[in-house]
Amino acid sequence: MSSITRQISQGFLKTAPLWTRKQFGVDQFVFPQIDPARIEDFSFPSKMRLGHKMEFVFNAIIQSQDIYTLIAKNIVIQKGKTTLGELDFLLRNTLDGSLIHLELTYKFYLIDTEISEPIYQLVGPNRRDMFYTKLDKLKEHQFSLPYTEEGRAALNEKGLETDHLKQQACFKAQLFTPYDSTRIGIRPLNKGCISGFWIRFEEFNSEHFKEFKYYIPTKEEWVLKPCEEVNWTNHFNLLLEINIRMLKESSPMVWMRKSKGDYKKFFVVWW
Repeated sequence: MSSITRQISQGFLKTAPLWTRKQFGVDQFVFPQIDPARIEDFSFPSKMRLGHKMEFVFNAIIQSQDIYTLIAKNIVIQKGKTTLGELDFLLRNTLDGSLIHLELTYKFYLIDTEISEPIYQLVGPNRRDMFYTKLDKLKEHQFSLPYTEEGRAALNEKGLETDHLKQQACFKAQLFTPYDSTRIGIRPLNKGCISGFWIRFEEFNSEHFKEFKYYIPTKEEWVLKPCEEVNWTNHFNLLLEINIRMLKESSPMVWMRKSKGDYKKFFVVWW
């Protein structure tokens, strides 16, 4: 397993679930005790989106433990030539024999406190991704698929019944609060997901930030905590790069090095 693959796997495991137990009518999957040393080597196909990489990571983690057996993954549900959707994972609990349909999600959300209700405050860095729309899709579409005529048929082909199917989400997220915000209440969401802050370009382009070093991580490095072993640059050079991103309406993640061992993680937004 490459160094970055191992780091991503560890970053995935360390990322908190967006909620615990049951919220919004959805049960959160609870991982058994995982020994990272038991995770077998794997690699990502080239040009794979981060969400699909997380599926590879989850698959490797599940294969490394004994409580859950992987029955199937990425089960395509079709009606004729039309694809209705896909089931991420089917797991068998070896302790009680139950069958679990699990949907996997790993997200980065900014908390927009100008919106009053916490469930609606979570937006993607470019405001094209909203938590509540993802939640609606999960509940209304993904969890209904096994109970459609086509879904039942697809599971029956594998010798599986839907009558006692449990449905759970493994929904992990990193949350980012507004820069210099006061205490923010996000219940019933998990405050353990808060990973940094977000800031607008005009605020970031100030004297306060000029003395520190910076790095723009790749998309797969978004999962990780900032570390020393990257190519740090100064504030001036970073602003040049961020300005290009702003013109493309892209909000980059940035790592900030205040001193060795003292790092911050944040997004600079274009909107």
